[in-house]
Parts: sequence; structure tokens; C-alpha cells
Amino acid sequence: MRKAVLERKTKETAVKIVVDLDSAGGSAVTSGIDFFDHMLGQFAFYAGISLNVECRGDLNVDGHHTVEDVGITLGQAVLKALGDKKGINRYGAATVPMDESQASVALDISGRPYLVFNAKFPAANVGGLDTELCEEFFRAVASNCGMTLHVNLAYGKNTHHMIEAVFKAFGCAFGQAVRITGAGVRSTKGSL
Repeated sequence: MRKAVLERKTKETAVKIVVDLDSAGGSAVTSGIDFFDHMLGQFAFYAGISLNVECRGDLNVDGHHTVEDVGITLGQAVLKALGDKKGINRYGAATVPMDESQASVALDISGRPYLVFNAKFPAANVGGLDTELCEEFFRAVASNCGMTLHVNLAYGKNTHHMIEAVFKAFGCAFGQAVRITGAGVRSTKGSL
């Protein structure tokens, strides 16, 4: 069973994440930022995983610590759940339309963290989420999971749709990458 429970406590946040890569049991997300919760739920649904997130953060300051620390903890939880990574597809890619918006995500769970984030949003805030924090979230996930992650938002007008297309594409690509497709490690080097 590829499941992990991880907690992270700092002076700014307390995060607990339970992730199950082999169960599409839904998600329960509570971060104090409703739109961010909605996006994490979309990610889990389209990835076909079970995800529970509980976060108490210093939202009186702003959402930065909450969003980043959830990303850090999620990346670490996924890495723990993947174990030795034997049998995983490793790569995933998806292009997702959301009304007038279109986003593409490609990723490689390679052990080499890297983020390319080509997305600009017209609105500074959606549902309590500072839109510039989307890049911080994906950087935190990629860095802590050892993932090469390319996020490209081709176009869009409505910020809600644009961000949702990104998170759905991430979920679809992630689901492909963590799927078991073989017995060994998918690398000519013999390890990831």
C-alpha cells in the first residue's frame, strides 16, 4: 500500500497530510483558504488518489506560509508514499481546457527537482488565494518530491478557470506518473 502520513509544525503553520496513491477515496482539505482547498480537491480527484489535508496557519499575516508549507508537506508525503519508486510510470503529461483557458503540465518523478512555471493570472486574488502563491505551491511540491515539473498556461481570461485548469492538468499528469506500470525502476540508470 503506497500510503503516507506526514506532519509539519513550525511557528507559522501546523500541517498534517494523509495521502494514498492507490485509493481514489476522495479528499478532505481544510487550510483556511477555501479556493486553495477546492484546487487541492481537484488535484486529488483527477490524480485518482485519496488526499486529506489539515492546516492551521498564520492567515492573519497572509496565505504564503500556509500554501508553501502544504506544498512542502505534500511533496514529502508523496515521496514517502512512493518508497523505492519501483514500477511507477515516472512520467506524466496532460493538457486540460477549462472554458476559455487551457493549461498543460508535464512532470517527471526523477529525483531531480526543477520547476518551470509559465503562468500569469489577471487577478491578484481568487477566493482568498493570492494567485502569486500558485507558483510557490508548485515549487514546494516539486522540490520536496524530487520532481521535474513544467507548468504552462497557454491562455485564458478568467483567473478562476486558469488556476483550475492548471491544478486539473497537474492531477491528470501526476496520476499517470505514479501509476504502477511495471516491476522495475523506469530508468536506464537503474535508479531514480
